[in-house]
Amino acid sequence: MISLAAFEKIIDASGVAPRIEVMLPAGVRRRQLSVRTLLAGMCLTQGDHRPAHLTRVHQALTSLPEDEQRRLGVIADWKHGPHRLTYRQTERTFGLVTAALGKDAPDGLPSPALQAVCDGLLEASIPDQFKHASTSLAVDWTDLESFSRPPPHGTSDCADPEAWWGHRKNNVLRSQDELFYGYYLSAGVMVPEENRAAVPELARRATVSSARHDPVRAFVPVLTALPAAGIPLGDILDDSGYAHRDAGAWALPLRAAGAALVQDLHPHDRGPKGTHHGAIIANGNLYCPCTPRPLTELGPLARTAAKEQAADHDRKTAELALLRTASSAASPPTTKTATTASPAPPSWPRSAARSGPRRCS
Repeated sequence: MISLAAFEKIIDASGVAPRIEVMLPAGVRRRQLSVRTLLAGMCLTQGDHRPAHLTRVHQALTSLPEDEQRRLGVIADWKHGPHRLTYRQTERTFGLVTAALGKDAPDGLPSPALQAVCDGLLEASIPDQFKHASTSLAVDWTDLESFSRPPPHGTSDCADPEAWWGHRKNNVLRSQDELFYGYYLSAGVMVPEENRAAVPELARRATVSSARHDPVRAFVPVLTALPAAGIPLGDILDDSGYAHRDAGAWALPLRAAGAALVQDLHPHDRGPKGTHHGAIIANGNLYCPCTPRPLTELGPLARTAAKEQAADHDRKTAELALLRTASSAASPPTTKTATTASPAPPSWPRSAARSGPRRCS
C-alpha cells in the first residue's frame, strides 16, 4: 500500500489542487473538505485496491489516525466542538469539482481542464531521476465497464448516459468480439530505448473516452501535447489496432510531433494486398523485404524450352515487372531533356529477365 505522504507529495508537485480550488464557487462558510484532501482520499482508495466509490473515499479519510485527520481538515473545530467530515460534505465537494472540470454538454470525452489535471498528476508521479530516462512509450487501450446498467433498447435513459456499447476481446474459444457497456482507457507507459538502460514502466499519460469514440483518435491529442510540455516524443510502440487506422488518425499527427512509430501490422495489411508473398501495405505504402527467390534466379529462356516452361517463364517475368513498377512508383518521375536524352534501348524479348531483379521498398 502506498503511503499518504507519497500521495500528498505527488498532489503538491502537480499543483492541480490550487488550480481547481480557484475554479470552485465561494460559499458563505468555508468548506471543511479541501480539494487537496479530496484528491488524497481518492488516491488512498485506489492505492488500497478499494472500489472507486465516493463512500470508500469518505471511509479512507475518516479511518486515518486522528492527528492526520486534524491536519487534513477531516476533523475540524466548529462552534460546538470537533466535527468529523460527513459523507454529505464529501459528496458536496466532489460535485463542485466534477462540475468545474466537466463539460456543459457531456460527450464522452474529458474536457481540456480535466485532461490537464490527469496529465499533471501522472507526470508528478514520475520520480525526477526517471523523467528524462526515456522518450519511448508503449501505448494500448483496454475496456472499462460502466457501473451503470445499459439503457433499454432504443433509449439512453440510465445512470451513466455518457457510456456506450463497445467491443472487447474475450477469452472463450470463439473469434467474435464481446459487447460491453462503458469506456476505453488508453495509456502510454515508459519503456527503455534501444540499447539503453532499463527504466521503470511508469504510466506517463492516460485518458478515458466513451466507447462511442475511437480510443486511438481520443489519445492522439494527449500524446502530441507532450513536446509542448517539454517532453520529446521518441519511439511509440503499438499493436496492429493502431497500425490499421488511417494515417491521418494516428501516424501523421504523431510523426509531425516528432515520434517514430514501431508497430505491428494488421492482418488485413498483409499478403493479399501486396504484390507478392512477403510484400505488405502499411499506411498506404508498399514494403517488400526482398525480391522472391524464384524471381532472382530468373534467366533467359532456353531455345529448347517446352510450351509449359515458356508459360511459366512468362508468368515469373510478369511478376518481376510488377515489383519493378511498385518500386519505381515510390520515386518522383524524371523528365529527360534534349541534352541528356539517350536513344531508347533495343526491344528485347522478355527484357525483364535480362534486366535482373530489383528490390522494392
